[in-house]
Amino acid sequence: MPDLSEFLRQLSVWVIPGLFAITVHEVAHGYVARLFGDRTAEMVGRLTLNPLKHVDPMGTVIVPLIMLLLPGNFIFGWAKPVPVAQRNLRNPRRDMAIVAAAGPMSNIAMAVFWALVAKAGISIGNEWLSPWLVNVGAVGILFNLVLAVLNLLPIPPLDGGRVVSNLLPAGVSDKFDRIEPYGFMIIIGLLVFGVLGRIIAPPIYFLRDLIITVMGLG
Repeated sequence: MPDLSEFLRQLSVWVIPGLFAITVHEVAHGYVARLFGDRTAEMVGRLTLNPLKHVDPMGTVIVPLIMLLLPGNFIFGWAKPVPVAQRNLRNPRRDMAIVAAAGPMSNIAMAVFWALVAKAGISIGNEWLSPWLVNVGAVGILFNLVLAVLNLLPIPPLDGGRVVSNLLPAGVSDKFDRIEPYGFMIIIGLLVFGVLGRIIAPPIYFLRDLIITVMGLG
């Protein structure tokens, strides 16, 4: 019979970084929006690190679990988007581009944080705690970089699509936004045909190797 404590230990290696990744990502959108004048996320109670406020049952739980069981070792999911009222922003188009970019940038910052966790695990030399910290740190780095790079793809409704939309001239932006209803179908299609991994893997591994080198983990 499998050891329950060991199962929970291994599960925590994936669950803890995953929940923090989606939570910080969404909160970053809300905080930057508030900085530029929109308090919508704050008013609906989404400026919190409580992951239960951001979990989408389908996108955060069911889809990732299904993908974990499928071949390919690629996990795809999403949280409930933090609401942002673009009209409340002081400079709506410019500020919305920054708000959109804040999510992926927060994940890159979180990847650095998890590198520090892994480094702490190596430093303390505890027989039980050190392997867990190193493993959770490694998963945290990779999970956050996947989330950051995937969301920077210029496909609406991903954050990269929002950035591009708000940087384009208004007329061109309107045409570009027509892609949004088909955005997730495009992403799933790229995933099914093996194209998505080839697009996002190089920047993910470049950033991972850069963080590992800079943090002295190599």
